[in-house]
Amino acid sequence: MLRLGAVLDGWRPQPGVGSDPLVAVRAAWAELVGADVARAAQPVAIERDEVLVVLTTSSAWSHQLAFLEPEIVRGLRALPETRGLVRLKFRVGKLRRPVAASDGPGGPRRAAGDAPREPAARTLDDALARLRRAVERNRKAHRAAGGAFCALCEGQVDAGMGMCRPCRDDGERRQRFACERLLFEAPWLASEDVLVLVDGLTAEAYDAARRSLLKAWWDELFRAQKLHKLRQPLDRARLRKLASSFVLLQTKIDPNRLELDSAVRKNALGDLYEFVREIEVST
Repeated sequence: MLRLGAVLDGWRPQPGVGSDPLVAVRAAWAELVGADVARAAQPVAIERDEVLVVLTTSSAWSHQLAFLEPEIVRGLRALPETRGLVRLKFRVGKLRRPVAASDGPGGPRRAAGDAPREPAARTLDDALARLRRAVERNRKAHRAAGGAFCALCEGQVDAGMGMCRPCRDDGERRQRFACERLLFEAPWLASEDVLVLVDGLTAEAYDAARRSLLKAWWDELFRAQKLHKLRQPLDRARLRKLASSFVLLQTKIDPNRLELDSAVRKNALGDLYEFVREIEVST
């Protein structure tokens, strides 16, 4: 009798079908890492769109696969649905063993023309060696097809691309963080100075970071003012620094003149001026 469970367990979607990243990973997993590794390690979840959680049968497998993490991640990034993955996280647990669909008592079904299945590896080292060979074959095939590799992580990219999308996005995040830190710590610096200090920063990226920070700081001060009216505890030292950085970044006034020129401060802070003055007096 045909059982629904056996049919569902035997069904596997093809890589690239659908938009669910975890479905795509599971569909390509055995081909990517090899049958031996797939029997001992299975992808079970994706966290924060960038971390693949892999369940393994033992801590030894987790430890060994951790050394191959860069190669596995590079392979996963070749899938359209999982280009955002940046690392793996391993957990030890009981793996779900799929029931293979079969034609009867003769054993697992195999499509006509399929190559015979490779016998299971005898040891963990053998399985990992097969995985390394599979990764290298994949890279050679990509290179032979005219593909290129990311200059940072060496992941597969289309010809003519210097970096993969995850590495490019990570570089932009680091660049933005460096810019925002400078604007907070030294808000009086001219835009030209910041562009020199942050490698690769463009004038457009600087303007976007500046506008974003000014809005975020204003919102934080406005919320603090409301909490103050409700007599809630506040981090007064941070608010004082925040207000100072806001005024300096907004006006580009010489910080040596800031305390003397209350008109500039009052104009920049508007309705928040009295609140900030009270905070300064109390700290």
